Formats: sequence, C-alpha cells, structure tokens
Amino acid sequence: MPKKLKVTLLIYFLLSAAVVTKAQEPLITDIPARKTVSLDGKWAYIMDPYETGFYDYRYKELAPDNPNAYWNSDQPQGKYGRKEFGYDTARYSLHVPGDWNSQDPKFLYYEGSVWYKKTFDYNKSDPSNRLFLYFGAVNYRADVYLNGRKLGMHKGGFTPFNFEIPDSLLKKKGNSLVVHVNNNRSVNEVPTVNYDWWNYGGITRSVKLVEVPHAFIRDFFIHLKRPAAGQAPDSKNAETTGWIKFAGDYRGPVIVEIPELNFKKVFQTNGRSKVPVSFTLQDVQFWSPKNPKRYRVVISAGKDRVEDKIGFRTIEAHGQQVLLNGKRLFMRGIAIHEEIPQEGRRAHSKKDALQLLGWAKELNCNMVRLAHYPHNENMIRAADSLGVLVWSEIPVYWTIDFGNKAVYEKAKQQLTEMITRDRNRANVIIWSVGNETPVSPKRTNFMHNLITEARKLDPTRMVSAALEVNYNSGKAVNLIDDPLGKYVDLVAFNEYLGWYGSTPDECRTTNWDTPYDKPLFISETGAGAKGGFHSKDRAMWSEEYQEWYYKEQLAMLKRMPAKFSGISPWILADFRSPKRNNPVYQEGWNRKGLISSDGKKKKAFFILKAFYDKIEANGGMFKN
Repeated sequence: MPKKLKVTLLIYFLLSAAVVTKAQEPLITDIPARKTVSLDGKWAYIMDPYETGFYDYRYKELAPDNPNAYWNSDQPQGKYGRKEFGYDTARYSLHVPGDWNSQDPKFLYYEGSVWYKKTFDYNKSDPSNRLFLYFGAVNYRADVYLNGRKLGMHKGGFTPFNFEIPDSLLKKKGNSLVVHVNNNRSVNEVPTVNYDWWNYGGITRSVKLVEVPHAFIRDFFIHLKRPAAGQAPDSKNAETTGWIKFAGDYRGPVIVEIPELNFKKVFQTNGRSKVPVSFTLQDVQFWSPKNPKRYRVVISAGKDRVEDKIGFRTIEAHGQQVLLNGKRLFMRGIAIHEEIPQEGRRAHSKKDALQLLGWAKELNCNMVRLAHYPHNENMIRAADSLGVLVWSEIPVYWTIDFGNKAVYEKAKQQLTEMITRDRNRANVIIWSVGNETPVSPKRTNFMHNLITEARKLDPTRMVSAALEVNYNSGKAVNLIDDPLGKYVDLVAFNEYLGWYGSTPDECRTTNWDTPYDKPLFISETGAGAKGGFHSKDRAMWSEEYQEWYYKEQLAMLKRMPAKFSGISPWILADFRSPKRNNPVYQEGWNRKGLISSDGKKKKAFFILKAFYDKIEANGGMFKN
C-alpha cells in the first residue's frame, strides 16, 4: 500500500474515532424545561435477526465506513451499485415512542435486533451552543449513529441517556439518525434471562434534540434539609439545601428564584463545576398526598436558565415508623407495571400515565410501587402533581449474576440514571435496589453496595428492596429475617399466602414480623383471576377466589405488629408475561390484576378500595 494512502487512511480512522462518544455522566436533567425538538413519530425500520447490518460473515463488527453496515446510506451508487438493505418509511415504519411487539403481529414474540432510521434538519439558534441527543429509554441495547458515524452505545431498558452531537457531524439539512436496538436477554445483563414480564423491545420512550449554551446547568438538586431525627420541618423557616452542577467553564453568578415565595438569592461559582446552595424559605406549604403543593423554581446562570416545579417535604424511617413531614405515614399502595392492558403495549405518554394513576386514585391509593424498573418520566411527574407517593425500582430481579463485577456496574449505572432523573420529585420516597433476590453472601454484598451507592446519590430518601419470605416455618410467626434487613430503611416483603401452595383461609392463623426495629411493609400480595370468570364455589382463577383471597389477607393484617406501615398489592392491572401459559385462564397474561386485560374492574378491586376508604376515614392510619 502506498505510504500516502496509509497516512490518509490513518487520518480517516482517527477522525472517525474522535466523534465516537459515550453516554454523558451524569445526565442532563430537567429536559422538559430545555430548548428541545422532538424526533418522535414514524421511523423507518429493518428487522435484523441475524445481525447482518452489524457484523460481517465472520461475526466481527463492521468497519465504520463499510457500505453494508446498516448505519450507512442505503442508496446504491450508480447503475451497478448493490445494496442488500434499505429503509422505506412508507412500507416499514414503527412509531416512536413505542414498543415494536404491539405494532405489528410479526413482532409479538420477537427478541433480537431492529434498526431504526429517522432523518431531520437542524440549525442551531446560536453557533456556539451545544446539541445533545436525548433518549428517554431504549430496550435494551442501543447503538446510535449519526450521518454514518457512531455516537456511542447504551445498555439498560428503562433509564435515560444522552450523547453530544459534534459540530463536525451535524448538518443543517438531511441528518441521518440510525439506532440499532437489541432486546436479547442475557445472563450478564440487568435484568437477566428470567423475569415475569413482557420483554418489550424498541425505542419505547421519547427522543429529543436538546440545545444548550456552551456552558450550561447540567443537573441540580434542591430539597428541604432534614431536621433532627423524628422532628417535623418548620414551615415558617424551612431550611433548604442542595447543589447545582455545570457543564463547561462557567464562572459567573448563579441565581435561584422561587417567585411565589418572593425568594431570590445569588450564589458564586468561583470556578467550581458543582456549587452548593442553602437558604431559608418562609411560610412554605409542604408537599403531601393531601396537598401536593409544588413551587416554580428558576435557576439562571449566564446564558442558561432552567425551571422546574418542586415540592418540599421530608421523608424518613424513624424507629418503627415512616414519617412524612414529621408525621406518621401509612402507605395505601398498589403495584403497577408500565403497560396499557387493553392494548397490550408499553405505556409511554402522559395520557397513559393518567389512565394508570387514575385507576390507582379510584382505589384510594396514596402510593404506587412502580415495578420492576424505572417508569417513564411522564408517570413520575404526573404522580407528583396528583399527590401519589412512589416506590421506584431498578430491575435487579431474581437470579442475576451477583458475583459478576460487570453486572454490578450495570446495576449501579441504572440506579444512578434513575436517581439522577427523578431526585427533584417530592413524591418519590423509596429507591428500591431489587426484587425477590435469593439470599447468599454474594447477593447481600451486591445489594448492600447498591444501597450504599443510593444513599451517596441521594441521602434524603428511604432505600429498600422487596424481600422474599419462607412459609410454613413451624413457628407461630413468619419472620422476615433476610440479612439485607440490616441495611434497608424499610423492611419490605412479598407474600402470596393463599395463592401459592395453600388456600386463603390459611391467613386466619398466620402472623408476620421482623427482628429488625424498622417499619414493615408488604410490597406484594395477590391472586390471579380471569376477568369475567365467575364461580359460586370460589374456584381458582375466578373473580370470587381473588375476592376471597383479598378478604382473608386484609383480615390478617389486623394481627400485624405496630411497625406495619403499608401495603402495595400485586397488581393494579393484568399484564403480559410469556411465563403464564395456562391455555384457558392466562394465555400469556399474569392475571393478578385488580383490573382485567380489557380494562374492567374485578370484584377484588372493590374489596381493597373499601379497606383503603376505611383507613382514610381513620385519619390515614391503619388500626389493628
């Protein structure tokens, strides 16, 4: 090869490598307040089960400029140009945001790769500004290419990520954005190969272009300072603290304003990329389910300005009680999957969030457990405005590889992205690091490290995990004695007494407790019922069996210890799961919902509602 050609190729590949970036850490937050352009809508796609567009026939990743790579132009050059792939929006399109499984019958059980393509024009409002590509979520792996060059890769199906678009790549007209999406399950991922929900693939949440000044406010966290343990905050003089993070070199003043409280204060960066802030607010209304008051908070720095609606409150586990603003809280909860049952699809819009939360409000819930992964930001923000408390969780589920350091780093990344996005939401009161994980020293160390990390990222909230129980121990009390209980703030456990291995009347002689001097919470309980199937003798799978189950379970709660702080039954609505294969009663659905797959309330819905109505009539407190 001639020396000149070698040099030319070397320069080419160096330039190609220079525009390859990775997901920004930490994320750009408060996206709704930014200057954005939506890329939602129809995207062309190619289904690629053999990974032809990603690997060559030796199964090696294709070179960046390989004409057969699906991230490059699909238009043949000249009369004899050959292309064995192509994007045709008119014939092959998928809607973004949305899962591919529900958009075309051929995708129903599909797990593998799909290539998405979108073209767009963009002209920055200021040439010195920076432009980012922001994804709400992609399940599970996303390789992102712009105009034939890779921006980066992200793993994790339920958390946001963003890439900066270099000026050298951006064009005013005809930008080609290609996303290689793969949702194959793997033993080395989070979640792993085995879980009890549908593996919806695709670009499941919104995609946006985010334009910001060269130096901008990347992230901020403003919250009430927690008073002494067990004490209520002072609404007359509410001590507030937090920080503001910058990207780029900004050295000027930072202004924090809360117009409704006639508050304004100036802070100085002094060259710091993270500026601590603290101040006192007078006559603050604290956020609560009864009064979900939020204030418009405006932060200005140089050319950048962001604003958000933030509620102020304190939450803590103090002794055997959960305290919200210093007052005891009993959580009337329900678990929710991010799914619209009547359409058998992933939920994503504000309308979807309001449907699910509307059902929860009809139950008279003041809390929802969003399982088993971080839900859409629309869901969190809608719940914040409606006064619905939230348990938010990462998909460390069942039997991931707890001894694998790389798996831990993936779980830690998802935890970081979840907390970074939502820590300014007053309604989020529990960060959960997992669900039903089998006890072992490796697992406990894995989970303990995640709990420690969660507290570093956000010391203002409770941290927990949904634990399993051992039934029929031969003792008078079923004891929740998981070693992880030593580290969590709230001892939460899943129990299905009366559904798995017994009938509901066993609840009449069963008692529960934990050796830990901490609040106790039932994070799951429930029984399956096919909506519309009725049985006078309460046959299993009938609405009457589920109704019986709830009656016995709720009666059992009268014997719970004083530390009992709430319950989130499983689950609000039926949801799809390939693990559920009874040909008559399940048909690929988990039927434990209080609302059927066609959106109708089952009989047990009204049993739980009556229970919650009584608690609210008692001033919000459960009385044994």
